[in-house]
Amino acid sequence: MQRQWESVIGLEVHLQLKTKTKVWCGCDADYDNDLPNTHTCPICLGHPGALPKLNKKVVEYAIKGALALNCQINKESSFDRKNYFYPDTPKNYQITQFDKSYAEKGFLEFKLKNGKGKKVGITKMQIEEDAGKSIHTAHESLINFNRASIPLIEIISDPDMRSSEEAYEYLNTLKSIVKYTGISDVSMELGSLRCDANISVMEKGSTKFGTRVEVKNLNSFKAVARAIDYEIGRQISALENNEEVYQETRLWNEELQITNVMRSKEEAMDYRYFPEPDLLKLVITDGEIETIKITMPETKVHRTERFLNDYGIPEYDAGILCEDIELSNYFEEVSKYSSNPKAGANWILGDVFRILKEKDISIEKFPMSPETLGKIIKLIDNGTISSKIAKDLFEKKLVDDREPEVIVREDGMIQVTDRGAIEDIINEVLKNNIKMVEDYKAADDGRKPRVLKGLIGQVMKISKGKANPNLVTEIIEEKLK
Repeated sequence: MQRQWESVIGLEVHLQLKTKTKVWCGCDADYDNDLPNTHTCPICLGHPGALPKLNKKVVEYAIKGALALNCQINKESSFDRKNYFYPDTPKNYQITQFDKSYAEKGFLEFKLKNGKGKKVGITKMQIEEDAGKSIHTAHESLINFNRASIPLIEIISDPDMRSSEEAYEYLNTLKSIVKYTGISDVSMELGSLRCDANISVMEKGSTKFGTRVEVKNLNSFKAVARAIDYEIGRQISALENNEEVYQETRLWNEELQITNVMRSKEEAMDYRYFPEPDLLKLVITDGEIETIKITMPETKVHRTERFLNDYGIPEYDAGILCEDIELSNYFEEVSKYSSNPKAGANWILGDVFRILKEKDISIEKFPMSPETLGKIIKLIDNGTISSKIAKDLFEKKLVDDREPEVIVREDGMIQVTDRGAIEDIINEVLKNNIKMVEDYKAADDGRKPRVLKGLIGQVMKISKGKANPNLVTEIIEEKLK
């Protein structure tokens, strides 16, 4: 009988917090566009005698993250030194929370594509500092310490996931939830979210996990999923060939779509953790937690409910719009300028999404402001342009700096509402389509609308989409009677 296998997956996610200053010092944490090694001081460079001091805002943001992920917040936690030598770690150790973290025993719930719900436990969350950045050239390696001591929270999941799809949806849900809190950009592209995957396989029905392999160098959620699938296949193949799966750290090779050994268990670093002597224990009171709870922003669930109640849009539309906080903000702005939320939702889920997909960009990089889209919708609602002309206006506005009203006026896109002019076009269409007119008169009530639609289409074609469609329908129906 062929052996059946089951995968076991846990994820370690590092999130960079959006505080103004670093975790142990007053250096500016917004370093992206500045010169290398200009956001540094004796503390984050690890100079002898320089003592760290915990940034209170880091603790506040960390608590917000823990609350959003349903974690139990520990009243007392401590910091430890994780000792290792690497050029981008100026102190030769990282300050983290190994023995007692500030939060634990949380969970995250999400739905899979088949509609089935999944709940993944969160083992713990811990506050720690980032390292600097190494830049390797053909002949030398350079170090930029601007990122050293940037605050991180590490979120360690329970080994509850059983497929790459579950891991992918876990990450998407985690990103969405955390982004709503405002504590992090949660962007792999910007480096403010990083993920390592722990993967093993065991025989189906077994309660004993297999040998765990850690995979690093994952630069996208899709890469995480692909690496998991590859690693599951590799481990199953080894076990079925009676080969041993070694506990090791492997790197994902995006170009070859495989994992390669980084270091084996025998070569693994001994981090020699011990309590950080220069920092006191972190004490978080019930009062502080309650104060932070009051400042927690609107969650995705609450915003979705509000969209249903305040804007009257379908539940499906509200769910998609609220999946990303920036997208839902865009929708709210469009609704403010257009006073037509249903039309705004239709435009965003239709034409806006099409452009985002074509250009492979997020809503933050969409070239049209919500005010502009709101103005286009208003031009339709007040009868200045037809829906068909609005499509052309939308495409023009993506590359044209003129205001929508100016484009409509200067490019002759204003809707024709002159009854006489429209009637002339309709007379021509009816004269040239006698067969369609006869079909309409002979058709039953079920088929009449289809024939009518064809005649309206002919009129709109001749008028180049400028004829008022409501007026066109009204006149044709009168004439056909």
